[in-house]
This record gives sequence, C-alpha cells and structure tokens, in this order.
Amino acid sequence: MTLRARLDAMPRDTRDTLFLLAVVAWVIAPHASHLPWWTLTLALCLLAWRGLLAWRAQPLPGRWVMAALLLLAVGATWLTHQSLVGRDPGVTLVVLLLTLKTLEMRARRDALVVFFLAFFTLLSHFFYSQSLPIAASQLIALLGLLTAVVNAHLPVGRPPLSESLRIAGKLVLWGTPVMLVLFLLFPRMAPLWGVPGDDLAGRSGLSPDMTVGEVARLALDDSVALRLRFDAPQPPPRSTLYFRGPVLSVFDGRQWRETPRFNADTWEADAPTGQLQVRGPAVSYEATLEPHRRRWLLTLDAAQSAPELPGQRARMTPQLQWLSQRPVTDVLRYRVQSHVDFRHGPLQASPSLAAYTVLPDGSDPRTVALAAQLRAEMGQAGNAAFVEAALARLRSGGYRYTLEPGVVAVHTADDFWFDSKQGFCEHIASAFVVLMRALDIPARIVTGYQGGEVNPVDGYWTVRNSDAHAWAEVWIAGQGWVRVDPTTAVAPGRTSELQRLSAPRGAFGQAMDSVIAPGLVQQLRAAWEAMNNGWNQWVLNYTQTRQSDLLGLLGLSAPSWQTLLQWLAGLAGAAALAVCAWLWRERRAPADGWQRLRRQAHARLQQAGLDLPAHAPPRTMASLASAQWGTDAAAIAHWLLRLERQRYASPAADANPAQHLSELRREFKSLNWPRASRLQDP
Repeated sequence: MTLRARLDAMPRDTRDTLFLLAVVAWVIAPHASHLPWWTLTLALCLLAWRGLLAWRAQPLPGRWVMAALLLLAVGATWLTHQSLVGRDPGVTLVVLLLTLKTLEMRARRDALVVFFLAFFTLLSHFFYSQSLPIAASQLIALLGLLTAVVNAHLPVGRPPLSESLRIAGKLVLWGTPVMLVLFLLFPRMAPLWGVPGDDLAGRSGLSPDMTVGEVARLALDDSVALRLRFDAPQPPPRSTLYFRGPVLSVFDGRQWRETPRFNADTWEADAPTGQLQVRGPAVSYEATLEPHRRRWLLTLDAAQSAPELPGQRARMTPQLQWLSQRPVTDVLRYRVQSHVDFRHGPLQASPSLAAYTVLPDGSDPRTVALAAQLRAEMGQAGNAAFVEAALARLRSGGYRYTLEPGVVAVHTADDFWFDSKQGFCEHIASAFVVLMRALDIPARIVTGYQGGEVNPVDGYWTVRNSDAHAWAEVWIAGQGWVRVDPTTAVAPGRTSELQRLSAPRGAFGQAMDSVIAPGLVQQLRAAWEAMNNGWNQWVLNYTQTRQSDLLGLLGLSAPSWQTLLQWLAGLAGAAALAVCAWLWRERRAPADGWQRLRRQAHARLQQAGLDLPAHAPPRTMASLASAQWGTDAAAIAHWLLRLERQRYASPAADANPAQHLSELRREFKSLNWPRASRLQDP
C-alpha cells in the first residue's frame, strides 16, 4: 500500500493528530535560531514520538513518564538559563510544555489546550524578531492552527482538511478589517511591559572597544545597518558621508576602548554643543536604524540638534556621539539635521587634551622612534605639517589596503608601519593615531560607517555592516578636532568611489554568476530590501506621528487618545450590530447546508416567474423548469437532479458527500438562471 493510500485509509483521529503535529513543528521551528540547541532537539523528538504513536495506534505514555519528562524539561531550563523567569527561559518552557501536552492529547479538551499553547508560542516569536519573513511564517502558522481548530469542531465524520482550510481562510479574511482598524486607530503608546533578562551585547558591527582585526570580519557582512532618506533631491557627496559611532581614545597597546563619558543613565537637558560650530546649510534626512541593542544613534557627522526620537530623548556626548535613553532593540526611525562642514573642540591647548596623547609604556618602540625622527627632521612644525607627513608616508610607502592583513604582532603599529605594511581601516587608523600620539599630538579613533549606496527600487540610501569604518581625529591649534581618514591615503577609492573589499567567491558563487544573468542577484536583493524597508516604515514604525498624519488625511486633526477610543468603540458597536444581523439571518435560514441550497434555487426560479409549491423537491423544480423553458433550462434541470441525488443517494454511491455539496454550491453561482422578462409571452 502506497503512503498516499495509507493516509487516505487511516482513521480520522490519526490524520488530524498528524496534521496538528506538523503545524506545531512549523510554529516552533523559527525559535531554532535563539533557543538552546537541546530545546529544539527535545521538542522535535517528542513530536516525532507522538506522531509514531498515532501512526501505530499505540497508547499514550502514562503519568509517571509525563512527570519525569516535565521534571527533565524544567531542570534543563533552569541549568541553562539559571532562572525560570524572563524571555528566554519563559519561551523555552512554553515550547517544551506545548510539545509535552501533545503526549496527553486524548480528547478534544486536550486539543484545545494544545491550540492555546500553540497560539501563545506563535506570539512569542515577536519577542525576538518582527521582520517580514517572520510575519509571513506566522501567517502560515496561523492558517494551519485555525484549520486544526475548525477541523476539531466539525461534526462526526471525515470532513476533508481542504474544507477546514477554506473556513479558516474565511475567518482570516473576516478578521482582517478588524485587525486593520485596530492597527490604524488604536492609540500609539510605549509598551506597557518590559522583557527582563535581555542580553545587551552589541550586534550592529560596532563596539565600545576595537581589537585589531575585528572590523575586518564585519566587512563580510552585507546586512543592512542603517537606511536614510534625504529631504533634498541631491544628497551630499559620498565622500562626506561619515556616520559617527563610538569614539575610542583609551589604548593598552593592542585594544582601543571607548572614551570615558558622562553617566549614560543621567540625562541632562542640554547637550554639550558649545564647542561645536557648524557652517553651511543643514542636511535634513530621516534615518531608520536596525536594532543593535546599544544606545548609539548613528547620525551623519555632525548633528547640532538632537535627533527626533519617538517617545524618548537623545543626548550628545562631549565626543559628538548621540545616544538614546534606551537600547535600540527594535527598528528605530528618527529625523536628524546634520552639517558636513563643522568644527568642534577647544581651539587652544588645554589640560583636557593630555589624555589623547597617552601611550602605554614600552608600546610600539619603532613607531616612537619614527616620531622622534620626524621631530628631528621637521623641528617645531605645526600639528598639521606632521599629519601631512604621515599621510605622505602612507601614499608613497607601499602600504596596501586588504581584507586579510595576516597575523598582527604584539606591537600593532610597528607591524603596520615597518613589517606587513598592509591592513584594513582599523589597522591603518590605529597605527596613524599611535604615531600622532608619539609625536605628542592629541589624536583618537572614531568608529562608525562611511558611504553607502542607493536602492534603485525605493530610493533609500542603504548603509550596510560592510560599510563599517574607522578613521582618526587629530587636534590642531585654531581648528579643534579635525577628521583625518588615513585609509584614503592608502586606498583613495574607499571613500571617493565607494570601493569595497569583498571576500573571495566560492565555486557556488562563481557558478551562480555564470548561470544567472549579471546583476540579477543584485536586483533581487534590492527588491527584497525595499520590501523589508516598506515593512519597517509602514508597520514596525507606525508611530504616533504617522498615525496623526493618516488621521489628518481623514479629517481628524490631532485627535486625542480619548477620541480614538471613541471611534474604536463606535466601529466595534457597528460591527457587533452587523454580526447580530447576520446571525439573525442565519438563524432564520435552515441549518442544513443542502436545505439552504434548495431554498436558494427555489427563490431564483420564483423570481423568474415560475409558480412552485413552497416545499417542492429538486426533481419537481427540474420538471417544471423544463416544461416552462425547454432546452434553455437543461443545465438548471441537470443541476437540480444532481442536487437531489446528493441528498438521497446511498452512502456507497457517494463516498464524499461534503465535497460534492461544495461543488454544487460553486456551480449554483455560475448557472445562467432565467429572468422574469424571458417568461413574458409574445
């Protein structure tokens, strides 16, 4: 017997159980990326065991076995998370309890508990991600669960799953207007709860410290870090697009750490912008920042006024970095005004600058000797002259910009200046700043992103993690802190032409290039990213401001939350009245589907002018219709006779009556029913 034949022949309970187990597996599958590996393994083993028991019609495990499995699940969760409270341990327990409950599913009451847990697990995915692929996956899971729920409430028999799926699809379609109204009109507000125990480790590609070699790894990551939409039709030149992140000034010989700043938990009213002087017109734009679980707000260097954040304020550090009040754990959209022409920092030497000339004892002795040599050759030249001398050495000294700089020695600057002479932007910036400090010139490293590209589909400027960059800032008397990007001296195309290093392509990538038309992959990626950006802009970032703008188009100018709730109450009342009217109509109609179809056919023929008894059976209606219209009613008469056979044929003659009734219902809508004008005698 083939697998298909066995599936058709198996009892309904077995079929329904296997279908529900498949839906549950689909529900928990997206959790594989963030839950412990043993959780998904144990859950799939439990589901497979339950499916095998259903396939073989074997009894379910007893209470002692279930108690032991429950203790195992709780104990393993505690050992892994050291807690049973919080997002990760809570979701772990929910997934395990859902799969364990399937082993107790003996009656419909147990199935309802499984449905409830599955719907809750469905919602828990959005604790981790609200992306478009997750939403699409959950929509499929929702249809599957609703199909299982509808199937569990159908009468005794063997209704096809396609019929349950059709009803579930109708439920989703009926619920969509309600969902849209609630989404559009429900007052926008901050979350009423927090998720305890979230890990705040950064994932954006930037870090409060920089070890040589770390940013090179991120150059291989093409995921989106930031999207921008400039208000002006012509954005600034690409070479000026520096998005400021953490500023690093503490150096231990190999690792750079973030500059000490004010307490991030203390938020004062005014940002320290007194030493920032901007020139020229401002560049206005809207930024959409991907979640990175830090407080960093990436802005085009430099922003004098605070970014406009929904529901919170931003604060600037003395190093011109903007921070939010809370870690960015969701897609965040904000408006900024920046100036690409600016000056900041003290114009005259001050004691505060001494911290930016510190080098560890014994660090990079050959670089220190090089600095002494430059001092001896150039005498009392200004800081700007020494900066130009270092850049000239980078241009003419045979240095190379590469993704694979090799093993870095203990003295990282010495290795770059004298041995390897190659590196990525962090190697070059670090070696440059070490040389400046050896010259007793205040210098520091700024990390962030540089450049980007325009998405041809939606016109948004896309900044990727592969655009992560590190550059230097040097203090010059009379000018303050001046940006110096030593990477441009080694590889001018890095900023002027946005040339990026790329990892070597494997055999599969080369084969794809030879099979697929050149540029098609890039076009598909641009379309997909534009779709994701639309989801972020109009769904995830449907803020109070956007809600006010939409309601303004509908004639509601700046409505209060009380007004919105009144609108929702009115719409809910109207929907309730419509449902009551529909239920009243359904109550008057026959509960039997066949009777409803017979009465509809009876009404159509009476509207056409045919005199019919009130309870005429389909055969009588077919006979009278044929007598009245002859061959013009042949299709209608044939349909009526099939309707009668569907009702009164023996069970052996009709193996699937529900499916045949559905076919008759569809054909009813396509029949060419006569009109009253056709009955008039000439």
